[in-house]
Amino acid sequence: MKNFFQFSNPLILLFTISLFMTSCSEDQENQLNEAQLSQSELRTILEADAISATADSVLAELYASGSSQSGRNAPECYEVSYTETGFTVVFNNCVLNGTDNANGTVTVVYSAEPGTASFTATYVDFYVGNVKLNGTRSFTILGDPNQSAISFSVTSDMTAEFSDESVIIENGSRVFTFAFGDSLETSSYSISGSWELQVNADEYAVNITSDLEGALSCGYLTSGTMEVNKNGLQVTVDFGDGTCDNIATIIYPNGVSEDVTLVD
Repeated sequence: MKNFFQFSNPLILLFTISLFMTSCSEDQENQLNEAQLSQSELRTILEADAISATADSVLAELYASGSSQSGRNAPECYEVSYTETGFTVVFNNCVLNGTDNANGTVTVVYSAEPGTASFTATYVDFYVGNVKLNGTRSFTILGDPNQSAISFSVTSDMTAEFSDESVIIENGSRVFTFAFGDSLETSSYSISGSWELQVNADEYAVNITSDLEGALSCGYLTSGTMEVNKNGLQVTVDFGDGTCDNIATIIYPNGVSEDVTLVD
């Protein structure tokens, strides 16, 4: 039987990177405009995966807590049951990600493929703070984690419900690649993939046409393009030429462009 604390090193790394990506996100904004792709909509599109990834950070914190002596001896606010293929955790008001309490059920199933570092997490009425998550997220390590670069894919089919009764439904896949240099300044990351979002009554189809890239020393995406179809309106979003700045350019079908800030 596999034990929860017997993850392979690649999965530990995956949890750690997921936690990093979550920490780089900002809160969701939801002021939508029918005639254009607004700044707040672009932020929601970019941050949709981070909303689901808040649940991943709970698993990362749970692993870190359980792997330490203090974590094993601490009063438990969750119950774990194991199977031959994974485990199920029921959380009861656990403060595991530093700020928000976790409640609900998550089931993790490991890949049956020998030598494959992958798993699927299924969330059932899983709360992180006041956000309720339902659905699945599947993770697969791509490549050798012992090399200077590592990639992993994330496939999501998630619904997030907020305290103001707004709802975000996300379906699709992303591939995250981290290239580790000699220092933070020479380390970088990139994102590829496509996904669909439903934000209340609005629907978005997103396709990254040129990998989105950034440096770990910079807080913003610095290059790459993606196409966004909002309710039939198709625009291109250009993240720049590699310069570390807080700007992206939205380009409309008629050639009109608009610069927006990525983070306040």
